[in-house]
Parts: sequence; structure tokens; C-alpha cells
Amino acid sequence: MADHTRRPVLGISMGDPNGLGPEVILKCFRDSRMMDQCVPLVFGSALAFEHYMSLYKWNTYKYKVIEGVNEIDRTCLNIIDVCPDFNEMSIGSSNKSGGMASWRSLDAAVKTLLANTIDALVTGPINKHNIQSADFTFPGHTEFLAQQAGQEEALMLLVHQNLRVGMVTGHIPLKDVSSKITANSIRRKLKMMEKALIEDFGKESPKIAVLGLNPHAGDEGLLGTEEKELIAPLLAEMQENGHFFMGPFPADGFFGSGNFRNFDGILAMYHDQALAPFKSIAFNRGVNYTAGLPFIRTSPDHGTGYDIAGRGIASEGSFREAVFCALDVMRSRKALWQDQE
Repeated sequence: MADHTRRPVLGISMGDPNGLGPEVILKCFRDSRMMDQCVPLVFGSALAFEHYMSLYKWNTYKYKVIEGVNEIDRTCLNIIDVCPDFNEMSIGSSNKSGGMASWRSLDAAVKTLLANTIDALVTGPINKHNIQSADFTFPGHTEFLAQQAGQEEALMLLVHQNLRVGMVTGHIPLKDVSSKITANSIRRKLKMMEKALIEDFGKESPKIAVLGLNPHAGDEGLLGTEEKELIAPLLAEMQENGHFFMGPFPADGFFGSGNFRNFDGILAMYHDQALAPFKSIAFNRGVNYTAGLPFIRTSPDHGTGYDIAGRGIASEGSFREAVFCALDVMRSRKALWQDQE
């Protein structure tokens, strides 16, 4: 049995209460073995969680509503009710009340994380539209967390076992991607990924594949020149400086041939170039990890799932993997710090 006095405290933001967040959190920690790994501390609406317990008749679910971190019960799921005025449960639909609750949950969790009173953060899925307000004007978690860390950017890294896929550009319109692909933007993301692979995933000399921007990686300039004029010269320069960065590879053949299995990390140029193949391979098992931050944040790889929320069929697999990923990164960083002492 684990030593309950030494287990890390894992902060969890609820996400949109009318989506899958509360359901997958509750399902994950119904398995008592999860309590041997960490102490879960949820920031959200007690009403939302109690609604799901009643809906599924989980009458013996062990949890505790607390006022602050100093009241944590290390034997059960803990909930800090940061939105006590939320009373508009409308499972399966988006509304402004749910967006405000998801913002309060995220804000409270991040403030507690920055105060170093929890060890890592797992975020429930938000609706990027209904969460928008004067307080939250970001296209997603990644950009918000980078700002909270005092940084201009972070790296969205999708993780499943040995598959790790990041991207140079994230939540921006496709028409804007090409103008954002520069030598500096690629270099920054490559260094961010390399650092994360070493410090967070224990890869001593990581090999990173870089995808081309255009179909067939430009086809020798016939379908675009970014590969010949920008990406290939940059990779050659960085290889000369001792980095194992290879490419540019045509994205379709790279994944279709299974070549992705030969690398520790893969850097795509834009969002769907990374997420479409990743989710085809690992949907409901993958993890969204925010690399390049001083703290640890993971998330399931799916959205709010309004279409299946409250029907009892949502899988908690990706959320569970997000918990395990956060704990693995925690252990990796701790081992690295101990080696450096």
C-alpha cells in the first residue's frame, strides 16, 4: 500500500460542467487504485459533481467538499467549490453559466499551482467559446498557461506511450500558418521539445523528426519552397551543432509508413497536421501535455463531448492517462534534480 503521507497532490480543474469533465473525473477516481498514486483535489462546482453522482446512483462515492488545501482528506476525492452560485446544469449543451464555472475552476486551480501548494495540474476540457470573457481572452489552455507562467509561448505536445507530437503553430486560422513559420519559430519549438524530452520524459539524446509545411514536403519546390529555403537549412545548421533533428518529412507518408515510431518526438507545422494523425492513432488514450512551462500541466486529448455527456458512455481513459503522465513527468523532473545535486 502506498504511503498516503507522501503522495503528490494533483490539482484538477473541472472544465465545462455541462460537458464530460465532471463525469470522467469521477469515473477515474472511482477506481480506488488511483488513490494509491495521488491525492486528487478538484476545483469546480460541488453541485455538478453531486448531480453526476445522483444521476448514476453512485451513492457510496467517497468525496469531501473542503474550503482550502489545508483541509485535504488524503483518503478520498476532494472538491473545493469555487463557483457556489452555479446552478444551471444543462448537460450536453453550452451556456454562459457553464463557461463562467469552467473559468473559475481553471483560475483557482492555476493560482493554487503557482502558489506551489499543489504538485501538478490536470485540466478538464473547456468550451473555447463560452469561456471567453474579460478575464479569459485566449484561444485555449496552452496560451493562457504560458501567459500565467510569464512566457510568450509554450509547446502543445500530444503524448501516447512513445508517440509525442508537437506543433510550431497552434490555435490560429489555417490562412495565417505560413506567415508564422519562420526559422526562429521552428528553432524555439525544437529547443522546447528537446528540453521537455530530456527533462520530462527521460530521453538522453532525443531524436526529433520535423514535418514539411507543404504537400509532399514541397516536392523539390514544385508545391512550395519553405522546405528548401527555410526548414532544411535550419535543420542542417542545428545538426552541425549536435542536435538530432531530421527532416523535413512529408506528413502523410511519415505517419502512413510507420516512420513515426523511429523518433522520440515529432514537430509538425500546424495544429491539424499534428492532431489528425495523433488522434487517429491514440484517440481516448492520448494526453495533451504543455511543454516548456516551469510547472506540470496535462489534459485529456478530447473536448467537452456535449453529444455524449450524461449518457454514461464517456471513457475516462484519456483523463486517467493525463493523470499518469503528470505523475511520470513529476518523477522524471525529481530524478533529474537529484542527479544534479
